[in-house]
Amino acid sequence: MSAFGTLETPVGVVGIVSDGVAITRVTWRSAPPEDATAQSDALLAEALAQLAAYFAGTLRRFDVPVDLGVQTAATRAVLTALHGTVGHGETITYGGLAARSGTDVPARGIGSIMGANPVPLIVPCHRVVAGDGLGGYSGGDEGRGLETKRWLLEHEGALPTSLF
Repeated sequence: MSAFGTLETPVGVVGIVSDGVAITRVTWRSAPPEDATAQSDALLAEALAQLAAYFAGTLRRFDVPVDLGVQTAATRAVLTALHGTVGHGETITYGGLAARSGTDVPARGIGSIMGANPVPLIVPCHRVVAGDGLGGYSGGDEGRGLETKRWLLEHEGALPTSLF
């Protein structure tokens, strides 16, 4: 059984699932998934503390273990490259991440992989942008994906703060 906890953030309620060994999900939801309980474990408590520190501006890199679940080799390579090489305050284009991952995934495919990322924020898919703008984002409260992406990038200093 997995443990589930939530954190109120400037971009909505973030839910985190831990199996006690790794963080397996990060979602924008306040109700636990069917396979999780509201009980905590030490790893979940650490992940919640790290997320709180990230949103407070005092944490720049998460160091909790993550489990990406069942993925293709290409998807795992792309998410691993993102997690290991694109730091706080940096962005990379979909095409740039495709090249950096060493896979033959086209830039459009990178967008699909970002949308299926099981641990957003910790594996920072919000840092992947289009060559001509923000691109998409499936995180955040329903219907607020791009607003959430922009807030996260502004928070990290990767984008200037919006005037409006």
